[in-house]
Amino acid sequence: MAPPAPLAIATQAVNRLVKEEAYYHKEQASQEKRIKKLKEDIENNSPDLDSNAEYILKQEKTALEETKAVFGPLRNRISDAVQKLEEQIAISESDGAASEEELKKAKEALEAGQKVAQEAKES
Repeated sequence: MAPPAPLAIATQAVNRLVKEEAYYHKEQASQEKRIKKLKEDIENNSPDLDSNAEYILKQEKTALEETKAVFGPLRNRISDAVQKLEEQIAISESDGAASEEELKKAKEALEAGQKVAQEAKES
């Protein structure tokens, strides 16, 4: 079996990083929701609270901060991967080595990666 073409590798890298970023956004939203609920339970002295709720809240906040810390380096990796994909698309278009389907997938991945990179700049 032939090794994957550089264009396919670059396309897969961008797709994987975009999915990873989406996962971390979902994780962040989930953590924020848990923290909010725990804070409300603590404020209302909920009867089903664990005796170490304050500690759990602290741990949840730490986990949220760790999740937020992932975004900077991840966005740098996405930008790098998008740049490499742009180069591979240009090379593939100039030498005609890639099929139309491969180029279509690469351009879709490029668009998704650029969208994520743009959103990162805006936030």
